[in-house]
Parts: sequence; structure tokens; C-alpha cells
Amino acid sequence: MSSIFNRIVNRLTKAPAHLKSSGRCPTCTVNTTFVANDSWLRDHFFCSNCGSIPRERALMRVIEDFYPHWDQLDIHESSPGSRGASTRLSTAPGYVPSQFFPEVPLGDSKDGVRCEDLRNLTFNDESFDLHITQDVMEHVFDPGSVFKEVARTLKPGGAHMSTVPLVKGAHEESLVRAHLEDGTIVHDLEPDYHGNPIDSSGSLVVTEWGYDICQRIHEASGLFTSVIKIDDLSQGIRAEYIEVLVTHKPAR
Repeated sequence: MSSIFNRIVNRLTKAPAHLKSSGRCPTCTVNTTFVANDSWLRDHFFCSNCGSIPRERALMRVIEDFYPHWDQLDIHESSPGSRGASTRLSTAPGYVPSQFFPEVPLGDSKDGVRCEDLRNLTFNDESFDLHITQDVMEHVFDPGSVFKEVARTLKPGGAHMSTVPLVKGAHEESLVRAHLEDGTIVHDLEPDYHGNPIDSSGSLVVTEWGYDICQRIHEASGLFTSVIKIDDLSQGIRAEYIEVLVTHKPAR
């Protein structure tokens, strides 16, 4: 757990150290038991069958609600995980995963995964019905360019579905922790890192987002964003900071 989340947990009334609930998992679609042995449910409330955590189940639930035929759509996921919603989404024939590999030319592949920079996507206009990012947007520099590129490459009627920990209060501005100057990272605050499946050094937290992210998305892309919060123990969806953002591109 990052130091940001440690500080937040210390300010919150903690959940029980042990939580167990039975229900149906939205990611593996089986009846299962959800179990947590830690009060920080966001990272520790697991599906006993697939190992998914609450934000992954919330994302899959929202995708199913908004796009019930998602498995027939063209989907791009940046920085997919190895479980949960990523595993489920990867079953769609039109699913394209990507990571950013500094040593690989953009648009090329490494181990079957396409190299893409969200700030400068190589995809054609209107390529995808869905863009998926799970806890990615807090790590990107120049998020405005990302929002523009996502909007450009979305088909009309499509959406960017994302999880982003909205750690700032409802009336607080998002906080920039680091920025780039001539390609060099400048730390405005003490560096903080989250886990990264392809880099053992972790992913630098660039922005602590608040609800003003919706305004930032609109300013950059012209698209509107809904923030959806689900609390449903029957689907193992209960935790801190598991809002799902849905940025929709209007149909023609």
C-alpha cells in the first residue's frame, strides 16, 4: 500500500479486520465467497475463485450495465492486470491490450502486447468502442493529452471506462505531485509509488485526483463523465475509492 493510502486509512474509520460474504462475482461470473483479512478492503477483499478485488468487480459490473454486449465490441485496455476484469475482457475477440515499453517503438509489440503511449496513441480515429484503464490515470504526465487521445480514438457511442482513486475530498482540487521539465521528472512532493506489474520499481504517483477530474476531462476532450459508486456485498463490491468513471462519446 502506498504512503498516500496509508495516510488516508489513518483518517478513516476502519472496516472490520475480517470480512466474509457470499455472492456472485462479476469478473469470473460464478457463485463464490469474498474474503478480507485486512481492514483496507480496496486491496484485500478477494474473490475466493478468481482473486479479483472490489474495484475490478465494480468496473466489470459497470461495463455489463452500460454495454451488455461488450464481448462483441472493439476494446483497448492500457496496462491490463493479470486477473479480474482484465482477464474477463480479454475473452472478447476485439480486445487489444497495451503497455508502455520505453525500449519498444510505439505500435510494435512485445510478448504479444502492443506498445502504446496514452498521450500519443498510434490507433486511427474512432478505432474502439471502449477504452479501459484501471488505476492508470494517477500515473500519467500530461493527462489532458491522454483525455484528448482517448476521445479521438473512441467510436461515437463508445466510452472510456476507468477506475481512479479519488483521494481528494469533494471540494478539494486534485493535487499534482510531479511534473516534467524538458523530459526530466520534477518532484513537487515526496515521491510516492504504486505497484507496477512490468516494473519492480513501481509507478510514480503523478496526480492525487479529486472529483474535479470530470471537469479536467471535459476541458481537454469536450466529453462528459459520470462517476459511479457501487456498494453491493452480494457482488463483493465494497471498499474505499472504487468509483468507476464513465466518459461517454455521443453517438452520431
